[in-house]
Order: sequence, then C-alpha cells, then structure tokens
Amino acid sequence: MFNRIAIVNRGESAMRLIHAARDLSAETGQPIETIALYTDVDRNATFVREADVTYDLGPASARPYLDLKVLRNALLATKADAAWVGWGFVAEDPAFAELCEEIGVTFVGPGPEAMRKLGDKIGAKLIAEEVGVPVAPWSRGAVESLDDALAAASTIGYPLMLKATAGGGGRGIRVITDESELADAYERTRQEAVRAFGSGVVFLERLVTGARHVEVQVIADGQGTAWALGVRDCSVQRRNQKIIEESASPVLSPEQTAELKASAERLAIAVDYRGAATVEFLYHPGEQLFAFLEVNTRLQVEHPITEYTTGFDLVRAQLHVASGGKLEGDPPAERGHAIEARLNAEDPDRDFAPAPGRIAHLDLPAGPGIRVDTGVSEGDTIPADFDSMIAKIIAFGSNREQALGRLRRAVAQTRVIIEGGATNKSFVLDLLDQPEVIDASADTGWIDRVRSEGRLVSHRHSSVALAAAAIDAYEEEERVEQHRLLSTAAGGRPPGGAAPRPPRAPKF
Repeated sequence: MFNRIAIVNRGESAMRLIHAARDLSAETGQPIETIALYTDVDRNATFVREADVTYDLGPASARPYLDLKVLRNALLATKADAAWVGWGFVAEDPAFAELCEEIGVTFVGPGPEAMRKLGDKIGAKLIAEEVGVPVAPWSRGAVESLDDALAAASTIGYPLMLKATAGGGGRGIRVITDESELADAYERTRQEAVRAFGSGVVFLERLVTGARHVEVQVIADGQGTAWALGVRDCSVQRRNQKIIEESASPVLSPEQTAELKASAERLAIAVDYRGAATVEFLYHPGEQLFAFLEVNTRLQVEHPITEYTTGFDLVRAQLHVASGGKLEGDPPAERGHAIEARLNAEDPDRDFAPAPGRIAHLDLPAGPGIRVDTGVSEGDTIPADFDSMIAKIIAFGSNREQALGRLRRAVAQTRVIIEGGATNKSFVLDLLDQPEVIDASADTGWIDRVRSEGRLVSHRHSSVALAAAAIDAYEEEERVEQHRLLSTAAGGRPPGGAAPRPPRAPKF
C-alpha cells in the first residue's frame, strides 16, 4: 500500500480519499499520509485542514489542476508515491498518467493506453461493437466536414445527436432534429469543443428519445478480472446534468441487468483496464433498446449509491488494484436500494446559475440509512472558481419506497445558509414529490420538458426553508450570547453589570 498519496482534486472529492486513507490506516496500522494540493481560494477549506500535508498550487485563476508542469512540481516537492485524481480536472487525461509514470509516482487509475482507447468516444464505440456491447446507429467515425455530417445524417436518420468526442459534463452535445439544424450547429459545436476540451472532433449518433440513462459501475485489476458491481439509473437530469441517481435501476429486469454487466466486463477486459470505470448507456423502455454512450475512465460522483447497495468501498478498491492487488473471490452481491440527491450552491430562480458565498450555517442530516458526502464545513466558502456542490445526500432502504422516503426526510432536515448565495434545496424537495420521480417514469428530458410547461418553477418549499434557516440562525445567536454570559459571569455578574444583548428576532 502507498505511504503518501497526493490528491489532485479538491472539496468533496478530496475528502472522499482522506476518509478512505484513514480507514485503511486505522484497520492496518500502516500510516498513510494524504497530501492536499490547493489553490488560493481554498486555503482555509475543510479538505486542506483535514489533510496531513498541504501544497499551494497558486491562484485558482491560473487553472493549476490542469497544468501538468505545476502538478509535476507538486508531486516531486511533496515526495508523493501515488496520485489520486477523483473526478474532474486531469482524472481522464492520459498525459497526466504518463507524467506520473515518468517521475515514478503511481497513478491511481487506468494506464494511459487504456484511457486513450476508452476515453475517446469514437474509439470506445468501435471497441464496444467488437466485443458485443449494444451500440445505436452512428457515423462510425468522425465527421470531418459539414458535407460528411449531412451524408452520415441521411443514413442514420433524424433525430440525432451531434457530439464532441472529447466532450463531457453536458457540454459538446447538441440535439439535431432536421438538416437545417445540423448545418447551423455543426461549426458551433466544433468551436465549443475546441474551447472546452482542446479538440473539435465530432460525430453523429441516433437520438434515443424518451430514453433512460443507465450506467454500469466497473472495477478491474488489469490482470484479467473485471467486476460489474451494479447498474445505476441517472435519468433525472437537467440539460444533461445529473440531479437524482439511484441503484438499482427501477426499469430493468434482472436479465437485462445481467446482460449489461457482462458487456461492461468484456469491454474492460478487452483493453486490460485497471481501476474504476463507468460504462454508460441509453435505454428505451418501450422498445427495450440499449445504446452504448461512453466510458468514463474514472470514479463517478454518484459512486456512493453503488457502495451502499454492495457494501464495497470503491476508493479502497482503486488503491488496492493500483498497488498491484487482484480482485479475488466473488463480486459482492447487491441488496436494497439507494438514492442520491446533489445539494448545490445554485439558484433555481436564475436558471440554476452558480450562487457561491460563505456558508454561515450548515446542519446536515443523519439517521437510519443516511450518508452525507461533503467537502465543506460551516464557515467555509463555496468559491466561484470551482464546482458549486455542497453535499451529496444518499439514502438507503430495503426497497425503493423506503429509500425515497428517507431521502425526502434527509433533504428536508438539511439546513444551509449561504451569505450572498442560494441553494437548490427547495427544487430538490419539489422534485422528490413529483409523480414521475415517485413512479420512476422520468426520462432524461423530463425535467426540461416540464419546466418549459411551467412545472418545477414555483418553489412551494422555499418559504418553509427560509423560515427554518432563519430560526436556526436566531437560536444559534442566542446560544452564543448565553455562552458569552456564562463564561464572563464567574465573579457573580457579567463585566460592568450589563445584561447581555438579546438576540435579534428573525425577519421573514
């Protein structure tokens, strides 16, 4: 096992590694030092305070988490023997994996060649077809010009998707319904992809309308064994960004689940994959049609729901296989149901614009079947430079109904006050009460459709959340005043004999 692990990430992702390393140290007695690489906006952040060693990467505005020269210097200066990347930044950059090899640091993830093969959406589709993974009709390669795109589209048929091969996070994707839209979107999508990902290569594939987004969690040891641990459903999305995720998928039969898991394992073994990966599909329940989307050659944000239903620590497994360990025995069996909601510092009333600021009050939920993954504490600041996530709230139950009920309770119990900012809590509460979420019929375009119709835009929970937060703040101020009084009254009265200032009443 490793002795010094550099965390090439921040926030909640960084805390996930810190917890896993401390678990291992507590169990084995072997010290494992965690190294937080941080920027100026995170100097006092929770993950920096919690890590054993810290290293200043400089200003966030310089984007140091993407600068291989800066990262090289950091790994050498901190004498790291491993680098864990989590999700985002260089997590899927084969050049960073090669850099680690060059300087003698173990990259906790797949080798650069496997990453290139599966990280490229075009290459991954070709490999998927070879090993029998279901793939929807597509251009079978890049479309190098508008004429090529028009010709391919006429063969595939509309509607279709125009996608950047290096895209991700909902960017570099456009839905095309006819020839005129393709002509207009082709060059704009290429330019957007160049700006965001450094590559303007695009391709076309059949749009599966009314589809569910399902994905297989894989862990492989690079020595011939791959385990598909479960199939998650991530269909509740807004503009291709996931909001609610659950496991197992409520729309797949056991036979379909087994088929998907087997195909994902074949794909990982075909490229000698080592580490965690997610194989993503679209699924049309009416036609019972699967369409391979892509492989994320990293851990996913939503991995905790798979951990909950399998009892299997994916980060620990990443460290195990990266250090040369094998996957032995039988894969863990799934049990129960888990659902995750993302609590973000964003304003639903302003089209979900980031709403960062200082966290003045934070009270996260607990209780049976609840797990909360977060990278912030009360007093921290959600910076404008990075992702706006506050926490992931995960609920587990013996069945889907119990998990969904626990998640509603946990989100309602959550209290967050962000000075100058906002959260999506009221939107998530409304979402969890929608009949399409309750009966698991929501597809990937459902949120965008119903918001255009006027649903999910009025926040009936917002006034309740505001009142509860104000009361919490009032009671906290009262506790502070009482503590101040008691701590200064050892001589029988407060200094100067003055009575403590009463707390201000909350204003609604």
